[in-house]
Amino acid sequence: MTERMYRIGIVGASSLVGKELSDELSESVLAGSEFVLLDDEEVAGQVTSAGDEAAVIQAIDDSSFRRMDFVFFAGSPETTRKHWQQARRAGASIIDLTYALEREKDVLIRAPWIAEVDAGRGQQVGLEPDLKTTAVVTAHPASVMLALVATKLKMRLMPTIVAATVMEPASEHGRVAMDELHQQTVNLLSFQSLPREQFDAQAAFNLLPALGEEAKIQFGATEERVREQYSVLLGRELPRLALQMVQAPVFHGYVISAFVELGGPASVAEVEEALAGEHVDVVAGESEPPSNLSAAGQEDIMVRVRSDSGGEGRSTRFWLWLASDNLKLAALNAVACASELRRLRPQGKVQ
Repeated sequence: MTERMYRIGIVGASSLVGKELSDELSESVLAGSEFVLLDDEEVAGQVTSAGDEAAVIQAIDDSSFRRMDFVFFAGSPETTRKHWQQARRAGASIIDLTYALEREKDVLIRAPWIAEVDAGRGQQVGLEPDLKTTAVVTAHPASVMLALVATKLKMRLMPTIVAATVMEPASEHGRVAMDELHQQTVNLLSFQSLPREQFDAQAAFNLLPALGEEAKIQFGATEERVREQYSVLLGRELPRLALQMVQAPVFHGYVISAFVELGGPASVAEVEEALAGEHVDVVAGESEPPSNLSAAGQEDIMVRVRSDSGGEGRSTRFWLWLASDNLKLAALNAVACASELRRLRPQGKVQ
């Protein structure tokens, strides 16, 4: 049976996550759709790919969202805030990857992977048609990683607290942050002064729990976002989260060191068994540990488990080492959100 065709817009198509999103859509159930790539005036005219075909990025104008079924916002938060109502009035379902709409009262924060796990626990999940939802914000990659692990543990064990240190890559803040980290690295090795417009601090060869006062990157806001979204995704039954974010001197990939305390004793094997399965790749202790490099291009979240006692006996305290490709995870979550919203659309506008 041929999949129903849709007309899909990607705003911010030239961004890092926008390009990753385009690739993932070409491999998804929406691959047969018509794609329109949109962006700011300065990048309009660039040739890139959408699905299996070459496409030209178009400048956003008053007619850009006409006959759209879905619009993904993957550029700047400012662009999302400027144009999302225009897309909504045109009848499109909105998927926001920029977090600009997370405070809008009629916009939901979604991570369908967590809903899938909850379905196995007999919980009511998914978007019900009577909600009439037309816009969602995709949950932050670190929120998805932590919430998915906590949800899987809840199915078999009794986690009471998760204490996590999240190491954030430069690419989470876009190409300008990556460029500045690269230039800082080059300048340090050649004993030159450092550009600081994005970080207002030395990010190269350094780990930072906070950025400079003049930094354009809102590091504190990201930490608050991860904490709040974790609570939204898990609801009242959540194990408590203690969180610290660190700016890491890497370009891609999240790495998280998480300490988990359980309500009762378990073995490493039992924790690994609870975590294994859909969307999680458990790496055995004797294998090479997960890293931002080994996670690059991988769809699953990689996890390694170690008892706090260091032995193989039963314990209530465990260390988890998680790694994930931040751009791919964000894109996969966005595609999953669109698949949820698709159930609320009786048919596409491309006939």
